[in-house]
Amino acid sequence: MLTLLLYVLIVGLVATVLFLLAGALFGRSEELGPLPEGTTATILPVERISGADVRALRFQQVVRGYKAGEVDWALARLAARIDELQAQLTEAQSASTGAATGRDRS
Repeated sequence: MLTLLLYVLIVGLVATVLFLLAGALFGRSEELGPLPEGTTATILPVERISGADVRALRFQQVVRGYKAGEVDWALARLAARIDELQAQLTEAQSASTGAATGRDRS
């Protein structure tokens, strides 16, 4: 009977030490404030998102989440489309700047 009581006390002591150690290492359950509006937990700029930003985007893996292959495929398509649109915009801006410069010389 004394041995059983000793085992229970030792297990309780070990559990208490492990709990305190885990609490010291992983925090004290302090809640973080809410994220500012317009931001996300992933790393993504608020403005001027480029294709490289979309390619670098990674999501947290969860047990019942999305298939990683499908997310990667969608991000690759979005990144390609963003790059295409930015190239078209740059081309249109340079054409309008060239046209405006030609009119100023006349």
